[in-house]
Amino acid sequence: MKNFLLTFLFFFASSNLLFAQRDTEHWFAPMAATSTNVSSPQQALYFSTDSTTPFPVEIYSNNILLGTVTVAKGAPQTFQIPLGSMVTSNTSEMFKPVNKGLYTKGTKPYFATYRFSVTSHGEILTSKGKAGIGKKFYAVVSPIENPIVSLNFTSGIMATEDNTVVTVSDYSPDIIFSNGWTGATNPTLTFTLNKGQSYIIEGTGDKAPNKNGFIGAKIEADKPISVTNGNFNGQFAIIPPGSFFDGSDIVMDQSVPTDRLGNEFVVVKGNGDISERMEDALIVATEGGTQVYINNGATPAVTLNEGDSYRVNALSNTNYINQGNGHYNMYIKTTKNVYVYQLLAGVATSNATIGFNYIPPLNCYLPRKIDEIGNINILPPTTNNVKLNILTETGAAVTVNGATPTAVQGPYPVSGTTSWVSYSVPNVTGNVTITSSKAVTAGISGGSGVVGYGGYFAGFSSIPVIAKQTGDCIPGIVLELDDSFDSYQWYRDNTPIPGAVTNSFTPTQSGEYTVKITVGSCPPIVTPVYKVYTCLTETTLNQTVCDGVKLIVPTFTNSTQSVVPGTVTIITPPLNGNAVIDPVTGVISYAPAYNYIGPDSFVYKFCGNNPNFTDCELVTLNLTVSESPIVNNASLRACFLEANHATGLFNLTNAAVTTQTGVTKKYYPSPTDADNSTNEILNPTNYTAPTGVAYVKVINANGCYRIAEVTLTVLPPVQSSVLVDKIICVEDKTTLDAGPGFNGYEWSTGATTQAIQNAGVGTYWVKLKTGDCVTLQHVKVYATEQPVVSNIEISNTTVTVYAIGGTPPYLYSIDNIQWQTSNIFKDVARGISAVYVKDNYNCEPIKVEITIPNLINAITPNGDGVNDVLDYSLLSGKKNLEFSIFDRYGSKIFQGDKSNDYKWDGTLGGSKKVPTGNYWFEIHWNEPNGKQIPVKYTGWIIVKSRE
Repeated sequence: MKNFLLTFLFFFASSNLLFAQRDTEHWFAPMAATSTNVSSPQQALYFSTDSTTPFPVEIYSNNILLGTVTVAKGAPQTFQIPLGSMVTSNTSEMFKPVNKGLYTKGTKPYFATYRFSVTSHGEILTSKGKAGIGKKFYAVVSPIENPIVSLNFTSGIMATEDNTVVTVSDYSPDIIFSNGWTGATNPTLTFTLNKGQSYIIEGTGDKAPNKNGFIGAKIEADKPISVTNGNFNGQFAIIPPGSFFDGSDIVMDQSVPTDRLGNEFVVVKGNGDISERMEDALIVATEGGTQVYINNGATPAVTLNEGDSYRVNALSNTNYINQGNGHYNMYIKTTKNVYVYQLLAGVATSNATIGFNYIPPLNCYLPRKIDEIGNINILPPTTNNVKLNILTETGAAVTVNGATPTAVQGPYPVSGTTSWVSYSVPNVTGNVTITSSKAVTAGISGGSGVVGYGGYFAGFSSIPVIAKQTGDCIPGIVLELDDSFDSYQWYRDNTPIPGAVTNSFTPTQSGEYTVKITVGSCPPIVTPVYKVYTCLTETTLNQTVCDGVKLIVPTFTNSTQSVVPGTVTIITPPLNGNAVIDPVTGVISYAPAYNYIGPDSFVYKFCGNNPNFTDCELVTLNLTVSESPIVNNASLRACFLEANHATGLFNLTNAAVTTQTGVTKKYYPSPTDADNSTNEILNPTNYTAPTGVAYVKVINANGCYRIAEVTLTVLPPVQSSVLVDKIICVEDKTTLDAGPGFNGYEWSTGATTQAIQNAGVGTYWVKLKTGDCVTLQHVKVYATEQPVVSNIEISNTTVTVYAIGGTPPYLYSIDNIQWQTSNIFKDVARGISAVYVKDNYNCEPIKVEITIPNLINAITPNGDGVNDVLDYSLLSGKKNLEFSIFDRYGSKIFQGDKSNDYKWDGTLGGSKKVPTGNYWFEIHWNEPNGKQIPVKYTGWIIVKSRE
């Protein structure tokens, strides 16, 4: 049975918290009982919470859901438990992995106790939540003072994860287990458990080494476990000489790992009289050199080695101090962390009503309320007398269900410390909520007749720990601490989270979360790490299988982690095909059964590459195995575009690439684009392209596709080879003929015939139709280039005409009637005349007027008025007129111009007469016509001078 309880926990250390055993998960390891001690069993789980919003709690055994209850504040729930889930009396179920133990899970934090009884015996296991699971424990059972076979010690170890390796060691070599093993033959017990499995150890009380040989045994695991300690039937009372044992009772409690221990404790006496030698404290050291101080003792009562135990009242029975009104408490202080278990009684005078409580260490980071303990006075199947013990910091204001305890109920001082005080409130019933303005913890001591029990309801962690308010993983998980601290700062991976300064936080990223908290004058502390994981993502994909094998590349929906190929597994294989994983790449190849068309599906799972916070995803892949469309290649032709003869305008939708209906066609410039659905041709009915290939993606209703090629041919322009530019005389007309072989003609003149006549000089076009294409061809009629008379030379009556330009050979004439090929005309009459020139085109000739002056062959400058001067003034109307006189040596001796009126009097410089002789002269001018043709006239003259 268990007795009453009180004291409290919490040593001090890190940030986050929860109300001790108030949590979203609770684990209960099983226990062993002798077969004579399991008559009329009654056992149930009791649930209560502070949440005003109802929420479900699931109960599991052997990873199988036993049932669900819905709990809320003011509405605690009970769930009946089969005896075999927690208790065995069969040795064949001990010393090996068995599927026993309980696990409960809720969406919000709650209290959970396992309350059980058999005939004349009863007890409560108060779950410590996640604070009760860990990797290292020291076993604590009560000493067996009455060595009879019906008594035992037992320890149950339950795994919370698969493949958990556990080693139990450092028990007495003289110990004798109930299966016949001894500490000598089996100095260690090593075993492997999966999640929800347990290992139960037992020794019977009739073996003298078993009295205390298992106390302090070391229990170590590589993954978190839950441990239940005690005696399913025990008797630890120290009987005075001449007295006797009234009987026995269940002595059991859930342990905590060593990282939840502390070194300062207060124990409040239960319901037993001091004289009955039951009320006591049992201390187990976890390190060597541990000194133990009791109350206000100045020297240590004992120094313990690792695994050693010490029963405080074993010798003097004087360490419980009466603080008044029969209220007893005890202060324990150690130099290193220890386990403290309270040995207590449920009624005053019967040494058969014994109980067993783990006592948590003191800490100023305890919560400030316990809300709520449900059905506090119920131990199935009876209603019992229960005393509530409260421990809180000195000066705190305390209420129980809103009422302040009376002065008789407390507070009472504690010898050895001024920081803590205790209360005792008798006869509590129903649902109980305790509040304090400072750190508080509470427990109960209950009993009725021969049954005694106890339980603690807060403080089962020496360090405040983060708990789940709801959910298990991201998304949905909400973390929380008790709301009684002064300040909060949440951290992820040691980095503060901006704005996360309340007692709850909703993570959006996996990682290691902690909280720094402060309260009163306590130094700031940081909670232990709470690892938050992302939930297993479950997704459903719908895909189509076309043309046989389909490759599926496992890809995360949300996670940024990389898929580890070795983690890809097929959970549920396909029914109508085969799925094979490439072990190197993780790619899944699916192939449907031969000729199968229709639906198929399979389920696969994969995980990421973060070793600490591995993301995983479960994918249900629904497949539609479909045939692909039937396509054929096609070709299109288009006329060239006038703007760019290398391109044409195509209507790709006219390409007959399939005869199937219910398909979708999309058009692309390359096969790669068609496969990847990139660079789609968005105007397929007006697609401008050169000669080449376009691609049509033909897609059926299931999304399967094939790609057809469409050969594009640009028809080049077809021009007339006979229609060429012409040259005609400007006054002439000609015929333009495009030649035969075209389907139609359209001239710029409006004519629609093969040829047009009377085409004068100008530019023309014709549209030549070949099939459906029309070629626009231009043609020009040029005027021939007229020859030009470049200059004319006249020597006496001989005229020489020089022509350039036009198209030689030239013809020459001086009357426009008679023509000659020579450019020299002789014996031309003096005076005004004309010369004519035409080229090989025989167009209208070029006419140039010329003047052949009268020839003066001699002058006699003697002043007689006859032939005294050489006079060309009659030519003064000619442009650029000028004449020059040269002597026989070719020296220029005179120039006639406007200044001398184009006259020479046979002198040099106007004074000295030249000698008689022959002189040459040269006259040149430009004929005053449009061409300003230069004319040169040469001759000789005799000068007869008389002195």
